[in-house]
Amino acid sequence: MPSPKRRFNTTGPCVSSEHYMLPAMERCADLMPLVEQKSYFVIHAARQSGKTTLVRSFVNQLNESGIYSALYCSLETLQGAKEETIGIPRIIDTLNLSLETSGYFRQYADTFAVESDPGTALQRSLINLCSSIDRPIVIMFDEADCLSSGTLISFLRQLRKGYIERDRAPFVHSLALVGMRNIRDYKGKIRDDSSTLGSASPFNIVKESLTLRNFTRQEVATLYGQHATDTGQEFPPDAVDRAFYLTQGQPWLVNAIAMEIVERILKSDTTQPIGAAHVNQASERIIHRRDTHIDSLLERLKEERVRRIIEPILTGEGGKVNPLNDDFAYCLDLGLINSIDGQATPANPIYGEVIARTLSYRTQMEMAEARLPLALERFLKNGQLDIHTLLTDFQKFWRENSAIWIEKYQYKEAAPLLILQAFLQRVLNGGGSINREFAAGRGRTDLCIDFSGKRYVIELKIRRDAKAIEKGMEQLAEYLDTLGEKQGWLVVFDRRPHIAWKRKLFSRTRKTKAGHTIRILGC
Repeated sequence: MPSPKRRFNTTGPCVSSEHYMLPAMERCADLMPLVEQKSYFVIHAARQSGKTTLVRSFVNQLNESGIYSALYCSLETLQGAKEETIGIPRIIDTLNLSLETSGYFRQYADTFAVESDPGTALQRSLINLCSSIDRPIVIMFDEADCLSSGTLISFLRQLRKGYIERDRAPFVHSLALVGMRNIRDYKGKIRDDSSTLGSASPFNIVKESLTLRNFTRQEVATLYGQHATDTGQEFPPDAVDRAFYLTQGQPWLVNAIAMEIVERILKSDTTQPIGAAHVNQASERIIHRRDTHIDSLLERLKEERVRRIIEPILTGEGGKVNPLNDDFAYCLDLGLINSIDGQATPANPIYGEVIARTLSYRTQMEMAEARLPLALERFLKNGQLDIHTLLTDFQKFWRENSAIWIEKYQYKEAAPLLILQAFLQRVLNGGGSINREFAAGRGRTDLCIDFSGKRYVIELKIRRDAKAIEKGMEQLAEYLDTLGEKQGWLVVFDRRPHIAWKRKLFSRTRKTKAGHTIRILGC
């Protein structure tokens, strides 16, 4: 039986004796054929997807085969070393350290040509190493996308030169660049200097670019089942279903939810049963706490190329996305988004929630500092949420403050929707929950407030033409049918510059042919 001391891991690579883990090789097929074909290739996936666990496991597998000598080398410490004269010697020093700490290579640590010209030193060093070992050498360069500028160009050029001259001098048999980004982003890092690359492109030796997929629902069940085997504490099917829905199999989130439940919510008491409610509680805690992984991911929201993709998702106006679009591919590689039927969506519901809260958090805090009358008690009637009064108060707030508050947002097109969500979140903090659905390509964002066992369905829509309200009513009716509700609220933000406020602000009630009651509020 496996050791009962194993636990769910959210920090660093997994170790089978210490952590619950799945065979990483099954999530990234065709590695061995690439090695057998002497290929140089890229493995890319979002942060905290299990890349390091994968490549370290693969290195061990290759060494144990008795056919290859494989080396793992992380280039993480090269961040910021842009100049070739600084970066290449540091890469060689990092390789030396990797040799010293490897049981297979320790005796070869002194073979590197440290004193050579930086423009040839890496190639010379790898030729020396390959000449000293009678097995084909395979190297996994992890965190390769930490390299930039002159260091990156020289690194790739020397690898390319060694690769094409392997018939004349021994060189690395097979090699992988491992990181968050695909090969096109290595190109993007030096695109401004493309005139210096000449015809000998350092990128044309890469045969394949592989990605590491997320866990399937069955793999989540298998991972959680390891905990049940060790401790007797099971994750029932409804808990697995909920965890898979909220995470869409993102490995860090899958582990983080389980760890939150087992170690923090249940305090490692394995006699207590686990249910879907625990998964929801763990998810909310992770969203609220914004652990390092999520925080570093959300730093990307400040980048203009990320805004160009995320903002249409928030407003529901994304439409079909060109998969060859560099911004789209970049966000996909970062793990921020997914593509479903050609539409960009948040990668999973947890990321979608965190993105919306992050972009509206500053507004929430400023609303608190402004001492706006947003106490929950003001919007309660007989213990139930008076959503109509809440939205009417927002109308007044929007009329008086919209111009000022929109200017504070980098995401100006999505600002109206984000400001309303901040307003609602400020009122409901601790007293209810807001579930968001980003209706990709349909020009709207759907909200469902859960409060004291009752649901309040709200659709947010940007009005750009005369048909927006009728379209919004149809879409809200569909959403109400999905949830089995008969009443909903449609909030329409009129962004047409020539329309006066007295026409923008209104409140009316409409009935649909299917019997839905829809209250429409103009902003």
